[in-house]
Amino acid sequence: MTDGEDTLNPDDELLLQGLFVRIWRHLKVQSADDEPLTKATTPDKLLKQLDLAVSHHGVDADALLRLIDVYLEEAVRTRNPRYLQSLWGDTTIPGLAGDMLASLTNTSMHTYEISPMATLIEQEMVQTMAHIAGFDVGEGVFTSGGSIGNLYGLLCARDWKLPGVQHDGLSGRTLVAFVSDESHYSVNMAINVLGIGLDHLISIPCNADGKMDVAALSQEIDNQKRAGRMPFCVVATAGTTVRGAFDPLPDIAEVCAREYLWLHVDAAWGGAALLSPKHRSLLEGIELADSLCWDPHKLMGMPISCSVFLARKANTLAKACSHGDEANYLFHEENAGVDRGRISLQCGRRVDALKLWLAWKSLGHSGWQERVDRCMETAAELEAKVRSHARLVLMSERQFTNVCLRYEPADSDGVNLDALNSSIRERISTGGRFMVTKAMLGGQVIIRPVIANPDVDGAMLDELLAEIVRHGDELSGS
Repeated sequence: MTDGEDTLNPDDELLLQGLFVRIWRHLKVQSADDEPLTKATTPDKLLKQLDLAVSHHGVDADALLRLIDVYLEEAVRTRNPRYLQSLWGDTTIPGLAGDMLASLTNTSMHTYEISPMATLIEQEMVQTMAHIAGFDVGEGVFTSGGSIGNLYGLLCARDWKLPGVQHDGLSGRTLVAFVSDESHYSVNMAINVLGIGLDHLISIPCNADGKMDVAALSQEIDNQKRAGRMPFCVVATAGTTVRGAFDPLPDIAEVCAREYLWLHVDAAWGGAALLSPKHRSLLEGIELADSLCWDPHKLMGMPISCSVFLARKANTLAKACSHGDEANYLFHEENAGVDRGRISLQCGRRVDALKLWLAWKSLGHSGWQERVDRCMETAAELEAKVRSHARLVLMSERQFTNVCLRYEPADSDGVNLDALNSSIRERISTGGRFMVTKAMLGGQVIIRPVIANPDVDGAMLDELLAEIVRHGDELSGS
């Protein structure tokens, strides 16, 4: 091959050219007001339409493009502002560009030698976010999501409480951690992965607003110590999945300091509030945490995945992720101070910091502030509309951009409201005009739209609520 010689064969060129056209077209379709968000095709029907099996002989670019067309046609339009189902949605274009660039360059974050600029970008993003959280000397790493961020937090807590545990194991010691009963299920998974055991993750009740009951936490810590167990960590939540509640961090931090416990904060959802001077008080006391996780792929609109784990003290990750000198074929002394693989559970790791860095360069701090403030304003508007509607009930005081509601007919005697609201939600989502989720709150089924896209407007909110009420009236015979 000579310098400048094209390394793509004609079929590759055809595939890429066709893909670029489809990317542009799909971006327009994503935002179109007259396109359904989903085709809601059942698994059986979709399987009949597709030939998913791979074969001995390959197919050409035309065949691949036809498959791509089907994939895009069936994909949920998550970038559309009428998509209100998940704690994420809108994708910023600079973030998308960074995600595509990461795939194009196909490097890994384990060493500076392989990813020089990406290494420095990740360091910059980690330090920027640590500073915003109030960590003067922070350390951190990008992860695949809040679930892994919570695993990191519990891992660091375990190693801090038992310095020799990496070699000795638990050695018969029974560690216990504490979490609110509205926390994310990933904490359970992390406790299981670490071998601590699900029975040793103690669920603390919440108050009426979904915040951890600190008095109950203190009492349960005493109970566990009297039972001969070793408390080691409290996992607080800043933005719970269902109602967007924020645990009282200053009070929990005081308990942790008194009891010599690690405080990890799951701020995967609520961390973005730190970007707004108007709303960062939701995370008052975050600077007292020992670690936290924060997902820019949620309210900040980064393509999935883009998540950060931060520790307040330097060398926390270096100790927890120590692998000795086993990987001397990767890590060399020349770049010992900057190689990111030395502080990560992963070796091969995608350059997720790139998309966030490009988006931050594009938006600036003020752009993030405007995004968060806009989503909060829209959520407040939705809350007010629910409160004023005769057949809608606000099921929890709004704290973030989650709005928990349900439909109740004028005469609800004998009506199974849980089944009714489940059916309303099913009709809405399969209809494709809007997508929202349902959840259990206080033992009751609720409908939970969440505002993660700053382009949601009042007219869309009116249309959504009208659709909820229309389906509710039809199903209940009101």
